[in-house]
This record gives sequence, C-alpha cells and structure tokens, in this order.
Amino acid sequence: VVLEALPLTPNGKLDRGALPAPEAGGEESVYEAPRTAVEELVAGIWVEVLRRERVGVRDDFFELGGHSLLATQVVSRLRQALGVEVPLRTLFESSTVETLAARLDSLRRADAPAAAPPLLPVPRDGSPLPLSFAQQRLWFIQRLETESAAYNMPYALRMQGAVDARALERSLTRLVGRHEALRTRFPEVDGRAAQVIHPPVPVPLPRIDLRRLAAGGREREARRLAEAEALRPFDLARGPLLRCALLGMDETEHVLFFCMHHIVSDGWSMGVAAREVSALYAAYSRGEEPVLPELPVQYADYAAWQRAWLRDEVLERQLAYWRERLAGAPPLLEIPTDRPRAAEQSARGGFHAFTVPADVARALRETGRREGATLFMVLLAGWQALLSRYSGQHDVVVGSPISGRTTVEVEGLIGFFVNTLALRSDVSHEGSFRDLLRQVRETTLGAYQHQDLPFEKLVEELGVERSLAHTPLFQVMFSLQNNRGAELELGGAGLDVLGGGSAPVKFDLTCSLAEAGEEIRGELAYRLELWDGGSMERMARHLETLLDSMAARPEARVSEVSLLRGAERVQVLEAWNATAAALPRACVH
Repeated sequence: VVLEALPLTPNGKLDRGALPAPEAGGEESVYEAPRTAVEELVAGIWVEVLRRERVGVRDDFFELGGHSLLATQVVSRLRQALGVEVPLRTLFESSTVETLAARLDSLRRADAPAAAPPLLPVPRDGSPLPLSFAQQRLWFIQRLETESAAYNMPYALRMQGAVDARALERSLTRLVGRHEALRTRFPEVDGRAAQVIHPPVPVPLPRIDLRRLAAGGREREARRLAEAEALRPFDLARGPLLRCALLGMDETEHVLFFCMHHIVSDGWSMGVAAREVSALYAAYSRGEEPVLPELPVQYADYAAWQRAWLRDEVLERQLAYWRERLAGAPPLLEIPTDRPRAAEQSARGGFHAFTVPADVARALRETGRREGATLFMVLLAGWQALLSRYSGQHDVVVGSPISGRTTVEVEGLIGFFVNTLALRSDVSHEGSFRDLLRQVRETTLGAYQHQDLPFEKLVEELGVERSLAHTPLFQVMFSLQNNRGAELELGGAGLDVLGGGSAPVKFDLTCSLAEAGEEIRGELAYRLELWDGGSMERMARHLETLLDSMAARPEARVSEVSLLRGAERVQVLEAWNATAAALPRACVH
C-alpha cells in the first residue's frame, strides 16, 4: 500500500505489514469438505492466508474476513500452483471455494495467459545491477532535490523498562546482513543509476545520553533530535540508507530512533523488520544464536525480474488500460487552500487525527456487503465525493497505495515494492451514492488487475506535464491500512511512539484510515504551506458527516447531502445571516 502507505497508522502505532488473523464474519455455515483437487488447493490456500483451521466449499472469502490485501496473496499462490494468470477480479466475482475452483478449471481449459516467469536469483558477478522502476524514479527525484527529505521513513519509539543495547545492536546487524536492500547504495555507473550491494558489516547503534539534562529538557531534546534526523536527507550514492540511534532518558527509559530512505523500504517492510528484530532480540538477549528461515531471493533479483518481464506485449497490455482510463484526466484537483500554492512544494507536514464512530462504521460495512464492495471501496467513494464537493470538479483522480507483492517469494523481503494506483471517478452530483460506489468498485477491480505497471513507468509513458508545484496525475492520496499485525517486542520493555514534531509529506493531502475494533480511526496528513489545522479539522468533520449520510441513505444523490451539522450549521445559516439592523426614521432622499 504506500503509504503509498504512511509510516504510522492513524492511532499512532507502527504500520507493521504482517497480516492479522481476520475476524470472523458472523455465524459459521455448515462445513462441507472439498471434493476435487482444485477445491482442496483453494481451501488449503485460504486456510493459510486467513489463518483458519478449515474452510468448506461454500465458505465465502470476504465473509471469513478476507480483504484486497489477502486476496492478492491468495491469487499469487494460485498463480504459482497452477501456472496460469489468475486475475484478482476472479476472486471478487467467485468468492466461495466452490465457485472459485470452477472458474480456475475454466481458466485452465481456456488456455489462459501463462503466469509471469518465476522469480529467481541473478548472478552476483560484480556487474552493475539494475534498479526497479520505482527505485529509478526516486533516484531521479533525489538527484533533482538533493536536500529533500520527502522520502525519508522515520520512526521514534519510547521504551520503558530494561533494554539490552548490545542485543539490540546485534539484532540490527543481523537484519541488515540478511536483507541486501539495507546495505545497498545507488551511485551513477557509466551514466546510469546502479545498485551496489555492500558485504555485511557490523551496524553501529550510537548511544546519546540525555540524563545530564533536566527532566523537561530531556523530552524536548529527544523530540528535537528525532525531528532533525527525520528531516536530514540521505545521500543515495554514498549510503548508508539506514540510520539509527538510542537515546538514554534515564535508567529505565530510552528512545530508539531509526530512519530509512523509501528507496530501500516501504510500509510492509516495517512489519518484516518488526517481526525479525523481535525474534533476533529475544534470542540474543538469552545468549542464543537465532535461526530465521532462508530468503529465496533478494530485492535486486526482483528488480532484474521486473525489468525482464515488464516489456513488449506485457507492458503494452498494461499501458493500454491506463491510457484509456486516464485519458483527459484533469492535471490538478482544485481544493480550496488557506494560502496560495508556492512555485515549489515543501515536504513539511501536519497531521489531524479523527474517528468514525462504531455505529457509522458498522453501517458502512453493511453497505459494502449489500453492494458486493469492500470497506476500502466504500470509504474511497465517500472520500472522492467529499473532494468533488470541495473542489466543484466531477472528474476526481485519487492515488492509493497497493503492496505490489504479487509473488510469494517477496512477501518476507525488506524493499521498495509498494505501487501507487491512480483511481479516477466521475462523481456526478445527480447520481446517488450507490451509483458512485458501483463505479468505484469497477474502477478498483480494473486497477487491481493492471497493478503490475509501476506508477513511475505510467507517468513516463503518458508524458504527463511535470511541475515543481504539484505531483503528476493526482495530488491527494487515500489508504485503508489493513496490513497491521506484527508488534516490535524487545523483551519486557513497553513500547510507544514518540509523538510530536513534524514529518515529511509527499502529497498535498492524504487520508489514511484503519479499522480499530468497531471504529475506524483516521488521519489527514497535509502540507503545512497550504492549510492550517483548523481547515483539516473541519474537513474531517465533513467527511464523517458525509459517510454517515452515505451509510444511512445510499440511494440519496451526492449533491443532496449537507456537510454541515451542529454549531457549524448554526454559524453558517443563522449567525452569519443575522443581518437585521435598526434604521433611522427618515425620507429616502
């Protein structure tokens, strides 16, 4: 997903990347065992991905807790097992074991296109290794904006309790040694960017003692140091692209800071790192040698595979879809701002958290079930409707991250796999929310089916006009975080995010949502050069109002719904219109 996915989930927790055990979706149906080899294959994959003890032939994937991210994992395993291309749409349209197995049998008999070639290691003979398409674009951007920190991925964790600094340092060393991406730099070789992978070396964990400061001063200094590191640019040609430090607040409190460049990591990767560091630290702190499963490939292997596969007919097939979908799309979404847009973008960001109440969230999920749409699709429809109301534009293009891990081999890797989809909707104000949701469903499924084209390649092939003032194709992002799960564990130390300060943002505005029990937690990330916090607070309130109306009356026209409630409604309709005034008794002349 990005955030692309954002580094932090809206409730302030780290976005982990490991998949949770999905919640059960109501009463279980009567179990019917698989009857054919393909049904057994499908059921077995669902058991693994959904973390169920067993799955029957009439069980529904989405009612068992499946969502788009898990569907991608199912499809990648089916491709690997059957050797044929399985569109993601197939699972959405045939969501029981029985119906999906029948569709798979049809695909095999119909000579469906062969799946992508296997992902295998490439020789490490000293010759330059290529960058992936996504890495190529970030490398180019960094060459243009050498002092930019927009693609830094910073994290700062407050740790309460005993911390074995030596075990933590050894865990980081082992993590970097295990994942080549974390020891890669990107110099220019013969006029082109290349990956140069360094051999494993010890990773230092600098310790900074803040105990000499007064209690209040320690907190301020920790935040200052964390913010300074978050905004300090990386040198991609020299590296290293991972920085970390351990701040000592007192005997039992520390702050662990680490920052990576996006060219070697993404939100899913942070989940991989959390799981592995937790396992490594647990073993080293007990004086044991940790054992982790071997990685089948490394990120450089994926980059070479992508370059070799995504060309000729495969590339043209993907491009043809996106050319048609994005033809004539507006270059800029004109959302009112508090200040004029500057000639060049700033990465300084602000954040506003909000919550969609449990009753509204339940109604939105029920709306999705009735319309055959995921919660992501329902929330995206609401977000695009709000953007249309704010901008006055019917043609709305929003970016959304997708994990990009469409092969099983890369699920356990740290690297930059996340792709960005440009999701375009015609938000007709005369149409109903139900009409918009159906359109968004079709748009999303089509985008999923053509997700292999990197966004960077799409921008290049479409010849989009570039501007330093705004990003190409879209300026607003949307994500629903549903890849939470792995929590970093360092023995008995309690961990919490060190809040405060500012962080870099990549887009004008990003709406990031995450399910938190029955509620939906949200966060708006925005450019401080464009908006004040009060404007974001109002926008979040309007989004909650619109989602509530959408869930209660999906048949209502988008243009009918009022965004105003309570004190704001009284202010706009009554207070600002209380213009009665006493006039002197006199003749007109």
